Amino acid sequence: MKLTLSRPWLDIDLVQPHRVLSWSLTRPGFVTATRLTWREVRNADLPPDLDPIAWFHRELANRDTADAVAMLTSRDITAYEIATATVGTATATCIATTGLSNAERIGTRLDRSGKDWGTINLAVITDQPLSDAALLETLSIATQARTAAVIDTGHVLPTGVATGTGTDCVAVAAPPGDAPFAGLHTPLGESVGRATYDAVRRGAQVWMDHVRRPEEL
Repeated sequence: MKLTLSRPWLDIDLVQPHRVLSWSLTRPGFVTATRLTWREVRNADLPPDLDPIAWFHRELANRDTADAVAMLTSRDITAYEIATATVGTATATCIATTGLSNAERIGTRLDRSGKDWGTINLAVITDQPLSDAALLETLSIATQARTAAVIDTGHVLPTGVATGTGTDCVAVAAPPGDAPFAGLHTPLGESVGRATYDAVRRGAQVWMDHVRRPEEL
């Protein structure tokens, strides 16, 4: 894996084809890809009359990365966090950008009209060849770890402690294979959970300490 930062882009070269599962704007669901990418945006980049998906596809095509699994973030792209965990023979790496400006408590919804948009975007890459079923389980563990990290950060909203944001995106990537499981009882599940938790927790704390505005206290 090779990571390249060239603002407003953060690129991850997976070197070889991986199976990737995400709800990316550009290549959602199960796909085969060799790269993941983030683009930093500001509210001015996405006016109300813009089709953001079409715009994003054009941006990617203009830099010859149309095949990337891509995510948008309003977080300063240079504030990414990276964490790696190895358990037994399983290694997982998580890259995350974490902003909580549009945080939500699960099962509730605040009026965010006219507000800035923050988000949590993360990618988890494991060295274990996985079946699509195991990749789906890996996605659930990464999402669970993200939620635990946000809860432990303690960002309190009028609706309760935040559990995520309204625009989060999670991508998980692994070499194609036939491993059927990736649960919390496995070395893979532990490594994915630990790496994801650590990256998101650090990024969330940075946001709390240095970005959060007085009205969000």
